[in-house]
Amino acid sequence: MASRGKSETGKLRQNLEEQLDRLMQQLQDLEECREELDEEEYEETKKETLEQLHEINDSLKKIMTGDMTLVDELSGMQLAIQAAISQAFKTPEVIRLFAKKQPGQLRTRLAEMDRDVIVGKLPRDVYTQQKMEILTALRKLGEKLTADDEAFLSENATATLSQFEKVTPNLGSEDKIMALASSGVKTKA
Repeated sequence: MASRGKSETGKLRQNLEEQLDRLMQQLQDLEECREELDEEEYEETKKETLEQLHEINDSLKKIMTGDMTLVDELSGMQLAIQAAISQAFKTPEVIRLFAKKQPGQLRTRLAEMDRDVIVGKLPRDVYTQQKMEILTALRKLGEKLTADDEAFLSENATATLSQFEKVTPNLGSEDKIMALASSGVKTKA
């Protein structure tokens, strides 16, 4: 559902309008054929048609006033999280380890990077970006960071990582965040 419900809401509205037209035609046909039906059958059919009309009319009113759509607050939050994850984390390996809740492996990766930057195997800018991603992921996984790690985060904070921190803290379910991160891994792998 790439449109996050917008086109689907439009289709829903169109279907409801078509049903409304159909039911209005049904009422008209019912009146035209009234003499061919017995009174009980006519009343029952008319009552059912009017009930359906009432339900469709209520649904249309809700859609038109914005009270009912297929786009809800959770979809909006999901979009924000996916955007934050995709912008905050550039390294697929970090996304994968974050999504799989593997803080130990994230710390191992960080230690390898510390070694690689010292021996000149890893450029400083790549090191800084990836270390920021790993430390942010560790923090989101509830891991304790050292004072040095906290200072590194403060010194090198980027707007996208800060946005990720702001978007995700009060969503309630870390599992949902992990599922979204996992979906980011699947599309990048």
